[in-house]
Amino acid sequence: MIGLSALHWIYVVFIVLIIGFMVRRRDTSLISILGIFLIAIVATGDLTASVSGVFKSFVYATTELLSTILIICIIVAMSKILQKTGINEVMVAPFTKIIKTPALAYWTIGILMMLISWFFWPSPAVALLGAVMLPVAIRAGLPALGVAMAMNLFGHGIALSGDFIIQGAPKLTADAAGIPVTDVVYASVPLVITMGIVTTIVAFFLLRRDMKRGALEMVGTFDGEKEIETAEDGLLTKGQKQFFAIFIPIAFILDVVAMSVFKLSGGDATAIVGGTAIFILLLLSMFAHKNAGLEKTTSYLIEGFQFGFKVFGPVIPIAAFFYLGDSGYLTIIGDLPAGSQGIVNDLGMALAAVVPLTKEIAVITLTGVGAITGLDGSGFSGITLAGSIANLFGTAIESGTATLTAMGQIAAIWVGGGTLVPWALIPAAAICNVSPFELARKNFIPVVVGLVVTTIVAMFLI
Repeated sequence: MIGLSALHWIYVVFIVLIIGFMVRRRDTSLISILGIFLIAIVATGDLTASVSGVFKSFVYATTELLSTILIICIIVAMSKILQKTGINEVMVAPFTKIIKTPALAYWTIGILMMLISWFFWPSPAVALLGAVMLPVAIRAGLPALGVAMAMNLFGHGIALSGDFIIQGAPKLTADAAGIPVTDVVYASVPLVITMGIVTTIVAFFLLRRDMKRGALEMVGTFDGEKEIETAEDGLLTKGQKQFFAIFIPIAFILDVVAMSVFKLSGGDATAIVGGTAIFILLLLSMFAHKNAGLEKTTSYLIEGFQFGFKVFGPVIPIAAFFYLGDSGYLTIIGDLPAGSQGIVNDLGMALAAVVPLTKEIAVITLTGVGAITGLDGSGFSGITLAGSIANLFGTAIESGTATLTAMGQIAAIWVGGGTLVPWALIPAAAICNVSPFELARKNFIPVVVGLVVTTIVAMFLI
């Protein structure tokens, strides 16, 4: 029990350190690696095994996250060729005809961004949609900052916090919480809806108030650098672009139908979306680049993999540490100490015996933890911590683990995934040529109000 007690204290201390460094906007990879090493050396007493354990933990975390990393890499690769060929412009062209007022611009761009983000992820979706819709929205009277807000709140907020199709976020939190990914997805639906409705409506009314006051410039004037993929002329004919603009959405809609009919979820749902994206990439590459299609396919895949591993590079060390709290311990280190049910489960039971936890305290804590971990600007790096703490609190109050996990996930991604932290807002801010800091300030009140209301709703769902 002495060894077990030491493991518990090390785990708790490093959770506190990780949160503290995230609050200070410092990288937590070094802290996570030290935590893994100390847990391993206390558990085994073997220096060689402990050093090896750090590497094993990375292998375990990468293996667990691999399907999530791959789907994002492939989706980004496919989005690159959509931009290069100009198919993205044809896909959104019908919607530009209905945008006649600022209100229509806000809601149309937002809903389109949400739908595209479910299938392509928000960062590629910003590039796919923003460059085409920004001039249309400005002509309709919606300022550039309003366009950035709509893309942020609907894409990096609603779509990414739920992530119902690709299921990258729910997979991370579900694994850390030790529950099926479908449980997190189902539990998140009412919370994502609540957060989305409250936040976007509050943002719209505040935006309309500022427009009436004349406080917003129509065209973005921020002197920042844009990285926008421009379409090349002559890669596809007009007819081919129109065909693929219809074919691609139908292909993904059929994926959703297949998920429903064949009851696919989790890894199976991710696999069918990823496979479809690969075949679309291959097809477009051969049509657009003809004889050079073989080489261009590899080029697009490389761009996708560079993006994916850049996003998940900081996530793997942190995830590796939190996997030690539950399922990863047996694989990385070995047998649990006698009588242990896993570090997180043991802590949950000990907490329940000492502190009279309530569901209200648990929900507020998960919202706070999620928001704090999101301050690093990733959103994803902290959701494994949210899942781990949700497991701990769920064990303590003997219910609501899925809802607590979903609440932590939503808070972390809304704060860090690209709506509040300025350095996470750069894609939308760059496309609209507005200051990421100004965009963060405009998002602040709507997101905070949304989190408060969603936290209250979560209390009633447990």
